[in-house]
Amino acid sequence: MDTNVFINNPSLTLPFSYTFTSSSNSSTTTSTTTDSSSGQWMDGRIWSKLPPTLLDRIIAFLPPPAFFRSRCVCKRFYGLLFSSAFLETYLQLLPLRHNCFLFFKHKTLKSYIYKRGGTNVDDDSNKAEGFLFDPNEIRWYRLSFAYIPSGFYPSGSSGGLVSWVSEEAGLKTILLCNPLIGSVSQLPPMSRPRLFPSIGLSVTPTSIDVTVAGDDLISPYAVKNLSSESFHVDAGGFFSLWAMTSSLPRLCSLESGKMVYVQGKFYCMNYSPFSVLSYEVTGNRWIKIQAPMRRFLRSPSLLESKGKLVLVAAVEKSKLNVPKSLRLWSLQQDNATWVEIERMPQPLYTQFAAEEGGKGFECVGNQEFVMIVLRRTSLQLLFDMVRKSWLWVPPCSYSGGNVGGGGSDGEVLQGFAYDPVLTTPVVSLLDQLTLPFPGAC
Repeated sequence: MDTNVFINNPSLTLPFSYTFTSSSNSSTTTSTTTDSSSGQWMDGRIWSKLPPTLLDRIIAFLPPPAFFRSRCVCKRFYGLLFSSAFLETYLQLLPLRHNCFLFFKHKTLKSYIYKRGGTNVDDDSNKAEGFLFDPNEIRWYRLSFAYIPSGFYPSGSSGGLVSWVSEEAGLKTILLCNPLIGSVSQLPPMSRPRLFPSIGLSVTPTSIDVTVAGDDLISPYAVKNLSSESFHVDAGGFFSLWAMTSSLPRLCSLESGKMVYVQGKFYCMNYSPFSVLSYEVTGNRWIKIQAPMRRFLRSPSLLESKGKLVLVAAVEKSKLNVPKSLRLWSLQQDNATWVEIERMPQPLYTQFAAEEGGKGFECVGNQEFVMIVLRRTSLQLLFDMVRKSWLWVPPCSYSGGNVGGGGSDGEVLQGFAYDPVLTTPVVSLLDQLTLPFPGAC
């Protein structure tokens, strides 16, 4: 029996509305009695007598595709998703879970501004889908976001939740969804009208923090990076609904639209010239940090890796006797000093530069892994900072081999660090703040 058929059967009543299909075409049977890794037979007299609590703990370690396939085994396994005892065990094991990447085909800023008016919001082709990449297995999966209403674009991911922001200029609305179970929660609208602001998200099992900066819509024809606002809710009962924060530093130029959260601070790139903006949540203050080799950087990206902020960029010093390269720097605890931690091997960079062709690239990190996505190509490069290994990633079959492509319509690949989580208890607090949004499931 193919368990994927069971999961995708529309006649069944399931607590989620998504497809989580492996790129492999092989089927999995529930009657397997061998250990596929060792080839040895499993003694049913032993495994059938495991205490339920121990069995639940074993199941809690399964990656999401295997967990949802296991729900086909019996009624008890099927009901684990609704079991408070199992979910409590599951949450205790979260630090041990796999770290993944979630990618979306996304239109560029200019294409939204100039072409949004001609979009048919009722067209089924506008239904969002994501491409999940597991760097541990080097494997692609596909997630459907059909329950997200038209007019929203993905802006970030944290704690198993993906944030979506309304496209229309004005008072923005943010949705938080869990793609594994198809749940959606809505935050109250922001207090200032904006166009395409930079947005940071941090979610733990007990708190949600959101910071929004820049693109103040001060008139129908003028946008400036003047202010920022923050949202906070936690299980302790503290709420802060879009409070205005300290002013942004002068001459800010925010273009990426993304922020990175590292140990109580949100970071985002500042352009012309390059620098890094940091917002300290508890201290409510913005500071500007000078970027390393700022005059010679190209396509800089910020990412979080094991509690540290890392900057990835190409270095090009055309007038100096320094070879072109791709480098990684780590920001030190003084919040001012950068230390180079890695440099792409020169033979690989020569190949990388030929494939990239000056079109630029995007980077996203999750723990020890860094994904480098070449714009307007189907190529992605994976770097493992622990093993010091570089690997060209096989193209995603679900996107026709062109998951990174960018055609004339301005589509690019947008990626986020994503940690699959079955439950995030703190989202229940949002139900006390807002009413269901139009079109919610």
